[in-house]
Amino acid sequence: MDYTAFTASLSLSEPPAGLSMAMQALWWDAKGNWHRAHECAQAQDDADGAWVHAYLHRKEGDASNAGYWYRRAGKSAFTGSLAEEWEMLVRALV
Repeated sequence: MDYTAFTASLSLSEPPAGLSMAMQALWWDAKGNWHRAHECAQAQDDADGAWVHAYLHRKEGDASNAGYWYRRAGKSAFTGSLAEEWEMLVRALV
């Protein structure tokens, strides 16, 4: 799956089969379901899951918690817009 196919899948009612939990988190986030996205990010206990988890807490407005998850992911805190970070994450993880 590439970025274009992923964004096209947002018209569906469920994420496509075969997506990692981190990618499912980004899918649910794009659909406006932050809580479901957060559950998915928590379910992927690796650097990619932590990276998406950081983004979700940044979106929530919890900079301290986001900082913790960026460190767990081994990433610097993102300073651009949330939309830019979402796109960067999707492009990096597909």
